[in-house]
Amino acid sequence: MSRQRSIRKKLVAVVMTTTFVALLVSIAIVIAYDLRSYHRALVNDLSTQAELVGHMTSAALSFDDPRLANENLALLRTSPLVRAAAIYDAKGVLFASYAAAGEPRPGPAHQLPERLDPASLSRDSGDDNDLVVRQPIVENGDTVGTVVLRAENRLLARTIDYLAIAAGVTLLAMAIAYLMMWRLGRGITEPITAISEIAREVVATRDYSRRAPRIGDDEAAELADSFNAMLTEIEGRTRELEDSHSTTLREAQQRSRAQQEVMRLNEQLEQRVDERTLQLALANAELANANEEAKSANQAKSAFLSSMSHELRTPLNAILGFAQILTSDTLPSTLEQKKEFANHILKSGRHLLTLINEILDLAKVESGTVSLSMEPVALADILLEVRTMIEPIAATRKVRALFPLVDGAVVMADRTRLKQVLLNLLSNAVKYNREEGAVVVTCEQPAEGRLRLSVQDTGHGLNPEQVASLFQPFNRLGQEAGAQEGTGIGLVVTKRLVELMGGQIGVTSSPGVGSVFWIELASTAPLASALPERAPDAESVPAAVPEEGEPHLVLYVEDNPANLRLVEEIVAFRRDLRLLSAPDGHLGLQLAKAHRPEVILMDLNLPGMSGIEVLRQLRADPETTWIPVIALTANAMPRDIERGMAAGFHRYLTKPIEIDKFTEAINSTLSTLSTLSTLAQQPGKGAPAERKDR
Repeated sequence: MSRQRSIRKKLVAVVMTTTFVALLVSIAIVIAYDLRSYHRALVNDLSTQAELVGHMTSAALSFDDPRLANENLALLRTSPLVRAAAIYDAKGVLFASYAAAGEPRPGPAHQLPERLDPASLSRDSGDDNDLVVRQPIVENGDTVGTVVLRAENRLLARTIDYLAIAAGVTLLAMAIAYLMMWRLGRGITEPITAISEIAREVVATRDYSRRAPRIGDDEAAELADSFNAMLTEIEGRTRELEDSHSTTLREAQQRSRAQQEVMRLNEQLEQRVDERTLQLALANAELANANEEAKSANQAKSAFLSSMSHELRTPLNAILGFAQILTSDTLPSTLEQKKEFANHILKSGRHLLTLINEILDLAKVESGTVSLSMEPVALADILLEVRTMIEPIAATRKVRALFPLVDGAVVMADRTRLKQVLLNLLSNAVKYNREEGAVVVTCEQPAEGRLRLSVQDTGHGLNPEQVASLFQPFNRLGQEAGAQEGTGIGLVVTKRLVELMGGQIGVTSSPGVGSVFWIELASTAPLASALPERAPDAESVPAAVPEEGEPHLVLYVEDNPANLRLVEEIVAFRRDLRLLSAPDGHLGLQLAKAHRPEVILMDLNLPGMSGIEVLRQLRADPETTWIPVIALTANAMPRDIERGMAAGFHRYLTKPIEIDKFTEAINSTLSTLSTLSTLAQQPGKGAPAERKDR
């Protein structure tokens, strides 16, 4: 209870201190402002009265009529604050005077002297009790005298009144804040108190079946869940220990003649008890660290969101900035500049798309929603695929990529995710390599049932500080932001995916020499090599290519008008292509049978009939089974791509469209059709199917 009271007292102390300081500052500002306003108003009022009296008395001074001056001063009796007043002539000699009821006549003892030095006139003066205002009397531009008023200064009394009110308000507010905090503080301390009570009871009674209640939905609730999980683990291990102990005793009674065996069993039992005790100590240590991890979770999340915001805004800045220039009428640009700006927009857009995909991957991995399809995967097939994809990238930097022979090597992994992991490690090895450097992939067996793949580069390497912070989001391998393209998320996703597949990942690096990234996975019995793809039958060979000069017919099945318009604009630049379009799958099937296009572009999310169902019906019809279908869709997740290729699509392109990849897919498909048609027309190869007129 002392711990609980200490936490509540600290909370109350913090709130009370904050409330007191806020009240003190607010009341001080209000009192100071009011007293200053009161003082200014009093001075202005006295100055106005002095000016009025001086104006009325100017004639009396001019005609040397003290009686009239005294009568004018007597009018000040209507102002209760004025205690005394005097009029001095131009030489500073007292001309007339006035004293309020109960006040002595003005004189030296009352700060109104018989003579007044004209050179020492000031706006106002006085002390804490009185306020003296002096006002010169001016007639036709000449100073003919001076009016002096002495009024009661009530600032001190007003200040005392304000302080009394402030003290009352402060005491009342502090009392209310104390009562509210003392009552509401229970909601903060109650979860911790509950865990503490359960912990003391468990320690006292050794009853590990007790559970701490989950109160709220915050870090304290997570701490309660972790504490309960620990108790469950301890309870299970304790039950196992008791069962083991009972079994040992039973065996000891049955084997009383085998004393040596009993001693051996006792030694084993003691060893198991030590292991359980050590595990219990480790569990307690983990519980102690759980609270700190919960506190640091919010800080890590805030840092990640801040970095993610920066990374998202960086490419958006280039996209929006250059787009504004291109659309501005006040910033004319040449055709070359427009091309350059468009290239910048495309580059930043691709980078932003990559960043979004990797953030989505990271979010899925961190949230535990990633589903893995663990199966035996032949390393030779995977390395061949990634080699085909990475060698063109390495060639642009004159980097050599060396791959090992791993015939028969098989690992347990998700094929798609393993390919993603290897591509990320290889692309990093190329990106951070030297010009004309090398990337070496090796495979070894560090232990029975384990295979290790290593990716070594000849880059600049990393120092220990950079290696320590390597697997953190938006950390570009220790490079300065902007020095290399990339998001800095890939290694984080890679590490999580390897761990989800039951593997390990590590890195060793030497500055100036290079780095080695390795992953280690469980290995199984080797798989049989994949059979080569069967050559197409004569019946499935497409019709002959159109005669020279005749455009190739392409059918695009798409329900989105904007996407259709974009493809129409791209195809319009090519005179060797002619485009047909269909807004849904049913019309697409009819157009395919009627015109038999050479290539079909297919969206997957179509109204009424999905793109995969349209593909199935095309393959089921002998007249259209030969037509290659290219998927053009926004379903860009790796699992979607794998499912689409398994369904039978010739190529799988994702939106936003990359024009170079789009053009390459069309060209390669038409080239394949031309080759197959030529082979089909050779003797012995079978006759090509006839095409309908387009």
